[in-house]
Amino acid sequence: MSETLALYGGPKAVQTDPGDIFQWPIITDEDEQAILDVLHRRAMSGMDVTRQFETEFAAWQGTKYALGFSTGTAALQAAMFGCKVGVGDEIICPSLTYWASCLQVYSLGGTVVFAEVDPDTLCIDPADIENRISDRTKAIMVVHYLGHPADMDPIMEIAEKHDIKVIEDVSHAQGALYKGRMVGRIGHVGAMSLMSGKSLAVGEAGIMVTDDLEIHERGIALGHYGRFGADIQTEDLKPLVGLPLGGYKYRMHQMSSAMGRVQLRHYDERCAEILKAMNHFWDLLEGVPGIKAHRPPWPESTMGGWYAARGLYRPDEIGGLSVTQFCKAVSAEGVSCGPGANKPLHLHPLFNTADVYGHGKPTRIANSDRDLRQPEGSLLVTELMPKRCYSIPWFKHYDEQIIEEHALAYRKAAENYERLLEDDPGDPEGMGGWHFFQHT
Repeated sequence: MSETLALYGGPKAVQTDPGDIFQWPIITDEDEQAILDVLHRRAMSGMDVTRQFETEFAAWQGTKYALGFSTGTAALQAAMFGCKVGVGDEIICPSLTYWASCLQVYSLGGTVVFAEVDPDTLCIDPADIENRISDRTKAIMVVHYLGHPADMDPIMEIAEKHDIKVIEDVSHAQGALYKGRMVGRIGHVGAMSLMSGKSLAVGEAGIMVTDDLEIHERGIALGHYGRFGADIQTEDLKPLVGLPLGGYKYRMHQMSSAMGRVQLRHYDERCAEILKAMNHFWDLLEGVPGIKAHRPPWPESTMGGWYAARGLYRPDEIGGLSVTQFCKAVSAEGVSCGPGANKPLHLHPLFNTADVYGHGKPTRIANSDRDLRQPEGSLLVTELMPKRCYSIPWFKHYDEQIIEEHALAYRKAAENYERLLEDDPGDPEGMGGWHFFQHT
């Protein structure tokens, strides 16, 4: 491509005002009226709307049970508790994820062992899971990272072989399909955030889904005191009904439940438009050196709303150009583009030196029979990933001209890499962040 990069004085690729193409979630009068009904009935802390939402969500998800929570963090903790993760137990989790995929295991007396990710899916690498299994392993936490479904078939085979549970963290991927099956119902239990930045956004909330009655009822027992009563069927829970076993109040706020019912009714249609837009963006960039689509390779598989969209970076195809310099050039073309994804969790002090509960030793190993901390260099693929990812536009509507202008920005930067190499400063250390969004 001969057109001069905007970084060096050329015209910007993006000339059209994108309008509301990136605005999310979509809020209509229908959402407002549902929320106002809860408010005017003074039913904010009730359960009637939440139970309706749970019933509808379970039907949509295709599971027997759905249980609403105050946050996705709480839902994931309940999924661990449902799988009987306790003192001294271990869960296996990818290090490239948001902290809420695994950190709650500390509060249950357990700990986490991190596994590598696949460099193309950015999800947990099934080939590395068995390397991490011990006689203390209770569950595998599968994260469908950035909306991309993990490779579930081999993961389920490993779990069955070793008689361990599979928890799906669907916080990034509501509605994603893996070989025709919706994620969240493939493992033993799924849990997810539904906060306002997610693909399925209902405010501040989470939900747990399962076909297993005992897991469901243990989720109730952990933090739903208003529902932990005489109708519980799990025998070892019956003598304990009345008080929440975790000492938590985890019910979903009914304004979120009300909004959730409305959002769920429209989600499939809206998600389809997102997928159409995002796939068009990547189709325009097919074959461009240095950049690769982050989307599933399997048939009948889709991204779950394409949350926090990223692309895969292949610097060896463009002279070793740093992702930092690449993103600088794309940004100059009128696109908000930055390098990195989540920082690898295994390198944070919380998983190495912090004594959270006063055990007199790092919490990571407080109840362990060995030192299972993983220092720098122990997960080489994962540690490289922040330099192999960059943000892309997260289109919520299909507008061909706007999408094509944004795709041109990436094409220009990649195809003019030789010019960019002339003043490439390289990548700094410690790229990425612990969080994706700033909340105000």
